[in-house]
Amino acid sequence: MNNVYIIGAGIHPFGRTEGRSGRDQGVFAVRQAMEDAGIAWEDVGCAYGGSAAAGSADIMVNELGLTGLPFINVSNGCATGGSALASARFAVAAGEYDVALAVGFDKHPRGAFNADPKSYGLPEWYGETGMMLTTQFFALKIQRYMQLHGISRETLGKVAEKAFRNGEKTDHAWRRSQIDLETIMNAPMVNDPLTKYMFCSPAEGGVALILASEKKVKELGISDAVKISSIAVRTRPPGSFEVFSPSVDVEGGGKPTILASKAAFEMAGIGPEDVDVAQLQDTESGAEIMHMAENGFCKDGEQEQWFAEGRTELNGSLPVNTDGGCLACGEPIGASGLRQVYENTVQLRGRGGERQVPNDPKVAYSHVYGAPGLSGVAILER
Repeated sequence: MNNVYIIGAGIHPFGRTEGRSGRDQGVFAVRQAMEDAGIAWEDVGCAYGGSAAAGSADIMVNELGLTGLPFINVSNGCATGGSALASARFAVAAGEYDVALAVGFDKHPRGAFNADPKSYGLPEWYGETGMMLTTQFFALKIQRYMQLHGISRETLGKVAEKAFRNGEKTDHAWRRSQIDLETIMNAPMVNDPLTKYMFCSPAEGGVALILASEKKVKELGISDAVKISSIAVRTRPPGSFEVFSPSVDVEGGGKPTILASKAAFEMAGIGPEDVDVAQLQDTESGAEIMHMAENGFCKDGEQEQWFAEGRTELNGSLPVNTDGGCLACGEPIGASGLRQVYENTVQLRGRGGERQVPNDPKVAYSHVYGAPGLSGVAILER
């Protein structure tokens, strides 16, 4: 396949924006990305985009321009943005288009996500008994992990403390204030062992990335293009303990994140030790901890020492969730996975400002996880 590069990146601040629809936030991000790339809407050959609660993405052409380009709507849970990026990359890599757009946006109502059992092929009683509560699922999952691998509650708190500390340095983050560890630990319990500051919140926002072929990059004379070395999206294997399938085999099954991570590393021809900065799905504090191991960056249980030594801080050996992740930014489902790739693009270009990772990072890794149990991984290189 042909090499594919990110040449433009745009973002609408996450959080709550009264008076501006989710699609408007997506359009904002697209226009910013086109300006960054130095191209016009007429230059875009195809587009892939998605939203869970703010309408179909293809209707963006009403604001961006009626050029007749193919615009494919993408829906893949929290991995919607990552899946849109994968699709856009495939289109350029196959040689069908020289320029493609991946975009995601959302505008969720206040309160927790209200999942519908029928939309996942599940009976009504599944929701009536509380099995659709993601806060409950994540709490049970990290409870089990903590008992098996010796993770303390304080480490859960340290994940959130780091997130808000990084979020304070991030223009697009929703939560821009630091919260001390004691406050996080003593906050109201949502689902044991996770307090309210250990969960992300449904949010609003939009992200757009402009992709181009190597030929187009040279034609445009772009010097700071970021190469997409690999993308892998995988669904759950047998015996996997996932959202909306909360059971565990006696022997234990595989995990979609492990499958996606392994495939992405193999395609890129590198390993976890080569990664300079990572964005990992952190819908709650426990997710970041578990995903550190599932993506191959450490062994199960080693996270306790990692956080004690500050290895995931901005100046650590592997900075994780440098913009504060979902905990600080919130999670607009359609945009969340693309936000991670946007942040990695910023880091590789050296544009992170106060949150910039030192030592000139060359390899960046992003991972998104979504219901009912699928993961997407993208590796960028400069």
